[in-house]
Amino acid sequence: MGGGMTALIATHPNDRRHILLINPTITKRRSARFPLAVLNLSAALDERYASSIIDGNVDRDFVSTAVRTLESGHIAAVGISVMGGPQLRTAIHLSQTIRARFPSIPIIWGGHFPTICAEASLNVTYVDYAIRAQGEQTLIELLDALFGTASVSLDTIAGLSWRRDRQIIHNPNRAFSTAGLARSLPYERLGDLRHYFGRTFLGQRTGGFQAALGCRFRCTFCGVAAMFRGKTALPPAQRLKQELRLLQTKVGMDSIQFYDHNFFDREEDTAPLLEVLAGLQLPWWCFARADALLNLSQASWALVRKSKLRMAYIGAESPSDWLLHDVRKGTRTDQTLEAVELCRANGVIPELSFMLAPPQDPEGETERTFEFIRHIKRLHHQTEIMLYIYAPLPPAPGSKSPQVERAVSSLRDSDGKPLVFPATADEWAEQKWLTYWCHTDTPWLTPQLRQRIRDFTTVLGCRFPTITDVRSPNWGKAALQTLACWRYRYRRYGRPRELDLSRKFIRLWDPRVSGL
Repeated sequence: MGGGMTALIATHPNDRRHILLINPTITKRRSARFPLAVLNLSAALDERYASSIIDGNVDRDFVSTAVRTLESGHIAAVGISVMGGPQLRTAIHLSQTIRARFPSIPIIWGGHFPTICAEASLNVTYVDYAIRAQGEQTLIELLDALFGTASVSLDTIAGLSWRRDRQIIHNPNRAFSTAGLARSLPYERLGDLRHYFGRTFLGQRTGGFQAALGCRFRCTFCGVAAMFRGKTALPPAQRLKQELRLLQTKVGMDSIQFYDHNFFDREEDTAPLLEVLAGLQLPWWCFARADALLNLSQASWALVRKSKLRMAYIGAESPSDWLLHDVRKGTRTDQTLEAVELCRANGVIPELSFMLAPPQDPEGETERTFEFIRHIKRLHHQTEIMLYIYAPLPPAPGSKSPQVERAVSSLRDSDGKPLVFPATADEWAEQKWLTYWCHTDTPWLTPQLRQRIRDFTTVLGCRFPTITDVRSPNWGKAALQTLACWRYRYRRYGRPRELDLSRKFIRLWDPRVSGL
């Protein structure tokens, strides 16, 4: 098989239908981490169906692998996990290939993209069903309906979007479920697990892990809010300990990148998890909120230090409180500054993300953000900065958020007309919409502002190379720092040609693209 994958098809009783779960390529092989979405689906299916996994991040010829697997004749349906952005293109190519070669095989999309864009997912010929939000139980019920293994009809399956004749139907949303917190993941179905641990600034064998589910906040710009609609649940401390100890002792994981959307929620729930991490002492990275960090007691901060938390990704978003209120962030700029100081005092590097160029005042807000970043760098120069373009996505089917609808209705294209989102998955895969989904460009950016953002990002990145870059040579990073120093000091960001030229020879790591 491509990429050296072996024995992906697990052995299961022959009387159960077999489901092929696929994670299309989304990143480079060296950045591959556990495909948690399909792992959770596989675990949930075990009671009723057999399943196997193909991971396109490791198997670089995963489409051919999928075709060969389907040619065996024992696959009853294909489930594909789909994020927006680059993974959408590989998911489309995979789905088109399967549809052309195996027209009778049901193709089911789930994940972030079909949750938000279920209509567009089904406005194509190569997708039969779209599962929105948490997909485990929805997938089981859909398979039951397709194969007659239970008395279920399609119109009763919560969280499912489907076609009746040529009409697309969105069933009601499924209620939030904590069932996944009780399941152990079938890591053995991934083949050689060494592919999923990489060298990062945290350690030599960093693994990805998700402990909690969801997020209880409803930020209008965030796709997580569409997935979980303000619900969250943290795992029992004992289960977290068992899972991490297994990965540490059996596979040699020496550090953790948590994918939890908000690891620090309420202190009373988080403290038992911090005690587990303090006992394991595996360096770790996680998402966090400024207000949640400020609410931690001294006892919890002592556990944070003992547990070796190295970096916390905090959504600062904006230096303007009016905008934070408008997007329902729930935090204030003074809390961002306090959190930076608190992280510095406790040996934690804050990684702050900002949304540039909101349509209300793109030039003014962008310049205010630049100055706010400079202020933060004076407070704690090791603070990591992640810059994105404000690009809210359309409301998900079944969502009832006037704030999201209002935010989207105010968007305009380059001609000043109301922004019209793509109607099909193929249109979402066009380059201009891929960059929109990835928050790297929007129709309302002027060429001048687009260049201004690019230039500032270049100068900032060279003046303060990210600590997560463990691949670029130290001499190269030092050289770029020296070249960028005067530009940053005097705010001369415009047209940094010498930096652009130098970066052709000194490749800096961009965590926005490749993660840790």
